[in-house]
Amino acid sequence: MTRRKPPTPRREWAYFFDLDGTLIDFAATPAAVRVSEDLRLLLTRMYRSAGGAVALMSGRPIADIDRLFRNARMPAAGLHGLERRAARGTVTRHRPPVPAARMERVRRRLAAAVNGKPGLLLENKGLALALHYRRAPRLGAYAHRLARSLLPVLGGNGRFCIQRGKYVVEMRPSGKDKGVGVEEFMREAPFRGRLPVFVGDDATDEFGFAVVNRLGGVTIKVGPGKTVARWRLPDVRAVRAWLAS
Repeated sequence: MTRRKPPTPRREWAYFFDLDGTLIDFAATPAAVRVSEDLRLLLTRMYRSAGGAVALMSGRPIADIDRLFRNARMPAAGLHGLERRAARGTVTRHRPPVPAARMERVRRRLAAAVNGKPGLLLENKGLALALHYRRAPRLGAYAHRLARSLLPVLGGNGRFCIQRGKYVVEMRPSGKDKGVGVEEFMREAPFRGRLPVFVGDDATDEFGFAVVNRLGGVTIKVGPGKTVARWRLPDVRAVRAWLAS
């Protein structure tokens, strides 16, 4: 059972934040999302107050995170941990498990399948392919069937998996998730030795919640839904108010 009103933020903690649906309200498409200057300033103040122990954890590529939070260059895990920028600024990327030509073949087949399906959006993330159906929820089942049907084309041996999210289904390499990302950050300064805090809203964040719970930290689920998080906040506005406190 999750509890309301999480503990007040403390500067000696280590913070891990999902973006869409947690710090930022959803938009019709991922590219349509905008970040207010107030949020940029709030996050920058928190980053400085916590001595740099703040990381952004997203399904977006790191390049897209930097577009939203320009000039910030904070520690970040992009593509659910397939990319990671350490506190010292070095970036590591998961090696593609299949040739680029095979990935492109799957992308073309997805593009042909969604053609003529208004509201269904194919997003090419490089290492991953995502089908968004926020603008056409009725096509959700179709999008999931389509992704599952093409997963074997990317090869067996568990090299790729299906990742579910809010109005999105994604085909991405296995072996990395937000929980793994938290573990990697917690082995480095300035995160090492601090109490971890993870705030997220989606199924992908449950991996982070599980790791932080194991480490005895603070886990906060944003919005409704089943979760392993120990606290809950109702929406993005509540998250920002909690941070400002």
